[in-house]
Amino acid sequence: MAKIAFILLCHKDPAAVIKQAERLTATGDYMSIHFDARSSRADYDQIRSALADNPNVTFVKKRIKCGWGEWSLVQATLNAARAAVEEFPRATHFYMLSGDCMAIKSAEYAHKFLDAEDVDYIESFDYFESDWIKTGMKEERLIYRHFLNERKHKWLFYAMFNAQRKLGLKREIPADLQMMIGSQWWCLRRRTIEWILGFCRRRPDVMRFFRTTWIPDETFFQTIVRHLIPEDEIRTRTLTFLMFTDYGMPVTFYNDHYDLLLSQDFLFARKISVEAEALKRRLGALWASEGAQFRISNEGRSLFRFLTGRGRIGRRFATRFWETESTLGRERELMIVTAKKWHVGKRLLARIAQVTNLPVIEYLFDEADTPLPDLGGIQSTLEKRTRHRRALMRMLFDYYETDRLVICLDPKNMELFQDFFSDRCVTRLLEMESVFTDDYLIGHAKRVGLAGDQTPPETLERLLPTIRHEIAFESDQIRDANFPNFYRLRQEASDDENAIPLAGFLTLPETAARQIAATQYLFED
Repeated sequence: MAKIAFILLCHKDPAAVIKQAERLTATGDYMSIHFDARSSRADYDQIRSALADNPNVTFVKKRIKCGWGEWSLVQATLNAARAAVEEFPRATHFYMLSGDCMAIKSAEYAHKFLDAEDVDYIESFDYFESDWIKTGMKEERLIYRHFLNERKHKWLFYAMFNAQRKLGLKREIPADLQMMIGSQWWCLRRRTIEWILGFCRRRPDVMRFFRTTWIPDETFFQTIVRHLIPEDEIRTRTLTFLMFTDYGMPVTFYNDHYDLLLSQDFLFARKISVEAEALKRRLGALWASEGAQFRISNEGRSLFRFLTGRGRIGRRFATRFWETESTLGRERELMIVTAKKWHVGKRLLARIAQVTNLPVIEYLFDEADTPLPDLGGIQSTLEKRTRHRRALMRMLFDYYETDRLVICLDPKNMELFQDFFSDRCVTRLLEMESVFTDDYLIGHAKRVGLAGDQTPPETLERLLPTIRHEIAFESDQIRDANFPNFYRLRQEASDDENAIPLAGFLTLPETAARQIAATQYLFED
């Protein structure tokens, strides 16, 4: 049975640290605590006094003054790991935690999870080939020496960096290491930790190198583990659920995130809000529980991207236009059907083709497997189709030897609508307004990855209004754009009422338009 030695780095809230230690060790696991030397001595004494009689808790012999981006964080971790190895010979796994972390599974579940595979869990991506670093310094973190804390001594930090760059004072990366990068929240086996500590003693050259790199907690363990451990014994992931905003700030979890957290395929989560007392109580009780069942749906990150991405176009940034390619042609007519229910849009296109013999193409900018003729490779991927949209449409007009073409687009494609309406060709748009039941929206959430088969009903209930609002927002955007030649079919309208906009959209007599509007089950799910 796995026994976990938690490596806890913390710097505040002694009462919370005490509770965390008592909770996690009550199930037979261990904890090694490093309390930042910059923090209050009284707070540290309070923690030591409260946990003095707990045999499953130990403290580092030498506390370090820690600073973000500094080697001090790695040194504190090594000190805590060394103390845990010495004090807890029965520990099989060593798990990095912060004071903001809490378990989102039971101890029973966590032990079984770690017993299932004899592997290490640590994010470990190639430093230079991966896109783990999104902005800012990359190679410069390593090849120049960083002696100061960037947040405390910003001017001096960059003055020293610029001086080294100007003087060409680059240094070599240790030749036998493949530099890796990833999250600092890992879970490693005992053997791996012992090998790392031995490596630190044998390789003072590597230690000197990392001591003056910038943000080494994202590179040191990630590189050394990959250097020491066979690849098939490493799972390149963290067991701690964490998310970041698009501004690089950690997402904080509150009381109403309980069900969401439990459904993620992780053992712990950070950051839990200091104010989320109810959440902390429930998660604390969960860790000690037995027989708890977890439905893993793992939709957390996709759900967060969806929720934070809503309404950005025209709200946070001005609309971006794709580069303009040559016109489709003044004499041509492009007719766009937009329907959130793709099967409804496809059903209408099939009927249009039957009645009018017009060439129709389904969601060519939304579905990668939409049937398209071979156009020399421009049609091969969604990225190519979107990037070269006008060239693609010209080629399709030419391929079908027509001046009139009907396509389908998802309502979210505002940039495409704007681009095509800015062309010299005649562009018409027909919106299909459907009724969206709760069951349909739940199915939609599962299809796009916002939910899974195991997503709790409570999470779905909170999600439905947001999805419904998002669909309404896309429709409002289209109407607010005031496109010329804009028409609308409504599910709740009669066939005669819908025949009028169809006739205008397709420039057909109303008798022919009514044949299309009367299509059986047109709007049905």
